[in-house]
Amino acid sequence: MKKIKIFFYAFFTVILMISCEEEDNLDPIGQWELSEPEFLSSEANLALDEANPTETYEFEWEPAISSARYQVRYTLVLDTLGSENYNTPLLSKASGNGGRETTASFTAAEIDLALSYAGFSAGEDADLEIAVIATSIDKQTTDILEIAVTRFKTEYKPQQLFLTGAGTEAGTELASAIPLRALKDADGNHTYRFETYTHLEAGENFRIYSSRQMPAHVYGGSDGQLVKNGEPLTVSESGEYRLTVDLEAQTYKLLKINNFSIVGDVIPNGWGGDEPLEYQGDGVWQRDMYLQVPESGQGGFVLRLNEDWGYLFKRITGTQNRLYMESQAEAGGISIEDIPLTAAGNYSVTVTLVGDNYTYSLEKDQTSTPPSETPENLYLLANGITLATFEKDENIFKSDVYLPLQAEVSYQLNSAEDGSGTFYSLQGVIGESTNPDGDAVTGNTSILEGEGDVSVSRDQAYMLNFDFETGVLSWKYYNIKLFHWDDAGGGWDDRDEFLMTYVHPHQFTTTQELQAGYAMKFNSPWDIQFGADDPQAMQGTMTNNGGENFQNITSSGTYTVDVEVSNTYEIGTYEFIEE
Repeated sequence: MKKIKIFFYAFFTVILMISCEEEDNLDPIGQWELSEPEFLSSEANLALDEANPTETYEFEWEPAISSARYQVRYTLVLDTLGSENYNTPLLSKASGNGGRETTASFTAAEIDLALSYAGFSAGEDADLEIAVIATSIDKQTTDILEIAVTRFKTEYKPQQLFLTGAGTEAGTELASAIPLRALKDADGNHTYRFETYTHLEAGENFRIYSSRQMPAHVYGGSDGQLVKNGEPLTVSESGEYRLTVDLEAQTYKLLKINNFSIVGDVIPNGWGGDEPLEYQGDGVWQRDMYLQVPESGQGGFVLRLNEDWGYLFKRITGTQNRLYMESQAEAGGISIEDIPLTAAGNYSVTVTLVGDNYTYSLEKDQTSTPPSETPENLYLLANGITLATFEKDENIFKSDVYLPLQAEVSYQLNSAEDGSGTFYSLQGVIGESTNPDGDAVTGNTSILEGEGDVSVSRDQAYMLNFDFETGVLSWKYYNIKLFHWDDAGGGWDDRDEFLMTYVHPHQFTTTQELQAGYAMKFNSPWDIQFGADDPQAMQGTMTNNGGENFQNITSSGTYTVDVEVSNTYEIGTYEFIEE
């Protein structure tokens, strides 16, 4: 075992402005000496035993002596071989009794973790040095031992992870890093799988840390492979993401969240539709919305990502408001159920996907109440002209057709055709949606008694349903897409879906590159599926849920495609124009 001694002074300039009585308290700097501490004995080679992580390795030394009898304190450090100083050691510990004792120890687990932080691989031999630093006022002396350490055979896996970087909501301050949720199995054991839901900025770096302070394990990577001390991670598109990390497999996944929504019989489209929530930041989604209750008096709903049943959240059975993903529940030993609702009304719906417990809250608006009574008639007017008469069914008025409404026009609701009756207004705007380019777009808002303009957020053809018992207007409109696919090539699953632009009234248009021989249809999946009455014609009529696939493009090129639909979406006309 080679022993190296180093003796040095930490010189610095001290400017003292003290009275003459204080001068005798300290001798002038350099007029006294501090001897070196000296290791008594220690092992030169340490083979760390993974089965005994608490095994202690003790180091003892002869004390350093101050010639002026000043107090001496000691620090034991572990560092890489040949370190010039010990400002940032791999491991550091003051000796007992406030640094006064001449012995200190590290456990096997402490040493292995320090080497893991430093990037030494599991099972690897590391050439290191142990140093004892004696400090007395402004002087330091040191004794050093060179040692060889063999790490545990199994790599250390953190039980907590944090996300930080310029691309994250928390920024670059490690102390403010975003915690990832640690998933456990049914017995409460760590699975070393983690996840978080957050916003990420395109092109900006972020990394994963095992602690909110250094030292820590730092992970980067690329293409789904997690790499310790690897290159920082990035995303190509800004937005909300689900980040999952598997330390066992050394992998990560990033799922872009296009929408996070409610689905169930508490919304107009029931279990066949979604009402997206709006991202507020820091893992929180929220939206003010009307929730209905079926005639049974018991409603239910769930939450899902991207309208995908594979990413479904339900309530943990026996809890008031805790959520768990259905696909993870069985492995975690968690029982889940639909989220219940017994009272209809306007709610502030909030979902918090942060930390170890995901939660939701439903805060009912107690200030808005439905109109006091249901009118005998209901009309939609604009500039004193009646545009629509709604059909009454007990307490409900509805349009039997899709009404073409415009964002630039102010509308009024009145119980009299000439506008002389009772006025009604709306709490919100018809057509206002977090996903306006979806297929069948739905929403609702409260009906209020009193004069006020009724407006729409965008030109579209709307189906309107006024329920005066609950005080809620439900609305719906369709976007039309041109489906374009090659039966002889990739087939239906490899189709193009070209979103068409709505043109008032009841028209849709798009200009696209179309390929000869491709099949086509005009769809709003899946309520609207227009087929051609003559599939070879460049213009003609079409029928919803009827006709055949369009097969009229014989020459590939750029085409403008125009369609006009009836106010019931049962029939329509079309025209393909080559540019």
